[in-house]
Amino acid sequence: MNPPSISDTVELLRQLIATPSFSGEEQNTAALIRRFLERHGTRPQQYLNNVTATGKHYSPDKPVLLLNSHHDTVRPSSAYTRNPFEPALIDGKLYGLGSNDAGGALVALAHTFCHFFDRELPFNIVYAATAEEEAICRNGISALWPKLGRVDFAIVGEPTGMQAAIAERGLIVLDCLAEGRAGHAARNEGENALYKALDDIAWFRSYRFPRVSQLMGEVKMTVTVIAAGTQHNVVPAECRYVADIRPVDCYTNEEIVDIVRRNVASRVTPRSMHLKSSALPDDCILMRAVERLNITRYVSPTTSDISRIAVPALKMGPGESARSHTADEFIFVREIEEAVEIYSALLYEL
Repeated sequence: MNPPSISDTVELLRQLIATPSFSGEEQNTAALIRRFLERHGTRPQQYLNNVTATGKHYSPDKPVLLLNSHHDTVRPSSAYTRNPFEPALIDGKLYGLGSNDAGGALVALAHTFCHFFDRELPFNIVYAATAEEEAICRNGISALWPKLGRVDFAIVGEPTGMQAAIAERGLIVLDCLAEGRAGHAARNEGENALYKALDDIAWFRSYRFPRVSQLMGEVKMTVTVIAAGTQHNVVPAECRYVADIRPVDCYTNEEIVDIVRRNVASRVTPRSMHLKSSALPDDCILMRAVERLNITRYVSPTTSDISRIAVPALKMGPGESARSHTADEFIFVREIEEAVEIYSALLYEL
């Protein structure tokens, strides 16, 4: 066994930054991750652009811990002042696209997996570097999940400042259509679809769901896009708008959509329903380990691949969420070092 050093791990991140890996185009970064795992004594496998490896002493009688993060990136912002694919290390900061989201977590988890690969543990460990997280596509964790076999709990690497996101809100996107009848504005003709939409939008703004999560609070609804009309003197026959809804754990996504449909006149079509809210149970082994290590816990307002997996999961990783998808993205090397220490402490605590 040849466990990696921190410099090996940071070098992998540099290589990942230098290799474009937009969602659906991650084949080259998958190859880099596979070679890193092979070089450090593990036996990786690949399905589509997802790379996995299993601990040396796998036993079907033991529970399975999944260590997961993603290696795809969004496309770089036009506001970049430096080459997003040039990994520049300046004053302890490693700049580059995907360095913070989620390259730091990806390589820190890979380092941790290699460190524990040939150790006898009371649980099995599986590492998965997955694709298409940023684009919410079907060839990432959702495609890989049935092929992983047994998984009992998971650590999902995302930038959280190594705080423990023990819950996260889900996401529902609704495309809504208010329908009226066209007419001339000067002659009091038609039925104004825009006014109908405004009545519905007022409901989205003011409605309060009766059940409130002790952990996550209220369901949050926001209308974010609206479009209607063709010219100044024509009453619009249609008004389209989009509602962004952030569910909590005391409602299913289906229940929320049903409540919306019963309260608005518009035609409601879900664009996205599969990103469900999640919370780590109090009696989960991961929760108990987080408590014993006195790691700060919080509820994440953003979604991740946790919404696509069917086991209790903890979201935790180096970097800060506020840096994600921003120009001149970076991560501190010390954040990667600290992440390896905390991930390792967490596994020892389990």
